[in-house]
Formats: sequence, structure tokens, C-alpha cells
Amino acid sequence: MVRTSFRSMLPIRGIVTLFGALLAASAVCAHGQTRPAAAAAETTAVPQTSSVLTDGFVRTMGTEGLDRLYGMQFEEAKARFDTIDARYPDHPIGPFLQGLNLWWTIMLDLTDTSHDEAFIEQMNTVIERCDALLAADPDHFDAALFKAAAHGFLSRLHSNRRRWWKTIRNAQKAISNVQRVEEVAPERGDYVFGSGMYDYYADILPEEYSLSKAIMWMLPDGDKERGLERLRETAANGHYVQTEAIYFLAKVHYLYEDDFRTTRTWTERLRERHPDNPFFHTFEGRVYARWGRWRQARRIFAAVVERAEAGQAGYNAHMEEIAQLYLARDRLYQDEYREALTHLAELEQLSSRDIENTKYRMLGYLYQGMAYDALSRRDLAVNRYRKVLNMEDASGAHERAQRYLDEAYSG
Repeated sequence: MVRTSFRSMLPIRGIVTLFGALLAASAVCAHGQTRPAAAAAETTAVPQTSSVLTDGFVRTMGTEGLDRLYGMQFEEAKARFDTIDARYPDHPIGPFLQGLNLWWTIMLDLTDTSHDEAFIEQMNTVIERCDALLAADPDHFDAALFKAAAHGFLSRLHSNRRRWWKTIRNAQKAISNVQRVEEVAPERGDYVFGSGMYDYYADILPEEYSLSKAIMWMLPDGDKERGLERLRETAANGHYVQTEAIYFLAKVHYLYEDDFRTTRTWTERLRERHPDNPFFHTFEGRVYARWGRWRQARRIFAAVVERAEAGQAGYNAHMEEIAQLYLARDRLYQDEYREALTHLAELEQLSSRDIENTKYRMLGYLYQGMAYDALSRRDLAVNRYRKVLNMEDASGAHERAQRYLDEAYSG
């Protein structure tokens, strides 16, 4: 079986991700003691006399909102974020938190670009509020923090859409503001998440992607071990971005450290904290699949399909696409070609919707061709390989389709 290296796919995307794109989650961080529960009922706007991050009301309502956001309860999350915006109407925290609802809508289906403009507008509102605060006080901590976050998220979105210049420009702005924040931020918890991500990627990307060396000279050096230590600090003691730290620890051990046992540990923590989050659910399945633990992967992806067909919140067509593709791949490499084709038929129906990204449709056609070849139905196999070659390449599918056109796949 031919397996495509995750590290060889779209190297430029990995390079530009470094430039602050993963610093964004360090935005919503807080310290201090939680106020009594009665304070959660307060919604009257108050002037800001100190950092909003020290306000127990923000901490309480923000935590409740984020828990509901990760649980796909978007309206309930928005209601709590709205109370924060009402309390601090000129502060960037309100529109930033509200923007997270849009961000997770995008994350659940990156093939759907219909929410992009609304999200960009929301982050621009954050930046405008930050600029107003900085005009009055150039040392405003919250303004620098949330401006870094907004530019970081814009960088991530543009990276997903392969708009590289906008990715780099926003990331550079994110980094400059993060550096300002770090001069006065505590060296613990949520505050070290952004620097931890930077340290890790700045250290490993030149080794992973040689092209990055041409632009790394303009940025500070990283330190992988220090980065991992800071991420673990946030995972242990963070408040608002603890979940993000856990996810990125799972992700870097999965993609770069080749340490699947550690990946599983962090992934299990994600699933325990947010059992109804389909993004973390499918990620867990992908971890087991790449680890070669297909029995566990098959169970997980079957559960994703079941939840999608039941209409559970967040388990949309794209989540089911991922699950059906992996279930088909499992059956294909178990030489159960007819069962593979059943999953691929479901995938083709799902991926036939009006979307710009055709990755899953293309891989579905590739696997159909392989299954038909194995069933000695060469005409159908050739038809599918040619469909792949007529689509924009992704994941090395063109190379494999051409190889099987030249010599039939034999299982």
C-alpha cells in the first residue's frame, strides 16, 4: 500500500502557518480569582479601570461560553459572549468571542467558504476596537493581546484558503503584538500558549520544510523543548485556552514527533472534556488510523457516521465525508472491495454538494478506481482514474491515479 507523508503535503502551508497563525488562541486568557456566582447576572456596561482579564465576571461567563462552544451549542455560547460585550461595549473581547462562533462553524467544514466574509468582518471589528484603545494608551495590554489574536486568526483563515500574502502579512502583525504582550505577561498558564507554539514551530519548521529557511532569518529563534514545556504549562494551568493547548500538543506529537502514545493521551483528554465535538472526534479516529490501529479507528468513524445520520449538532456532511473516506480505506486495504465501494458511494453523494474543495471527492474516485481494479472491472477503474486527473491535485492523488492507469492496482 502507498501512504502519502503528511509532512510532504503543501509545505508552503506549513511555512506560513508559523507566522503567528497558531498564536491566535493565546488571545482569551485570564488570571485572578473567580467572582461569586451572583456576579454572572450583571450585564450593565462599566468603564474599564483595569484589564478585563482580571474580571471574574468575564472569566465565569467566558468559560461557560467556551464550554458550550466546544460542545456545539452555538446559541448558548453566543448568549454568554453577548453579556460580556454588554459589560465592556468598547472592548475587543466581545466581538472576538462572538467571532469564535463563526470560526468553529468554518472549522467544521473547511470546504464551505460562505462564512468567511462574516468572520473577517468580525475580526476587523476587533482590530478597530484595539486601535481605538491603543490610540488613547499605546501600552494598553488588552488591545495588544486581542489585536494579536485577531490577526492570528485572519492568518489562519487565509492560510486555509491558500492566500499566502495575506497569511504572511496578518501573521507578521500578530507576532509584533504578541511580543509586546509577552514583555509584561505572566510566565504561566494561558499567557505562554502563544510563545509556546511559536517556539515549537520556529524550531522545527526549518528542518521539516527547507523552503522556510529563506524567510526564517527575519524572525527570532525558536526552542522546541521550551515550546513543548510552555504548551504543557497551559494544558495544566490554563483557563481559557487550555483546550487549545491540549489539542495542539496532540497535533504536534501526531504530525511531527511520531509519538502516537502521547498523541493518544492528549486526544483522550480532549474527548473527555468535549465528547460532543465532532472535530475532536474525527481527529481521534485519524490518530488511530495513522497509528495502524484500525479496529479502534473503524469504531470511531462508525460512531461519527451514526451521529451525522442522526443529525447531531456539528456532525455535518463534511464530518461524515471524513468518516466515510476512512471507513472505505479500511475496507479497501482489508480486500473487502464491495464494502469499500458502499462507503465510497456514500462519500460520492456527500461530496457532490456545491463546494470549492474537491479533495474528498477526488480521493473517493481514486479509491473507487482501486476497488474496481481489484474486482477486475478495468473500464470503471480507468474512468475513475481519469476523473482524478481532471481535478485539482491534492494528497498526491494525481501521481497514484497515473500509476494505476499505467498498471492496474492489484490489491
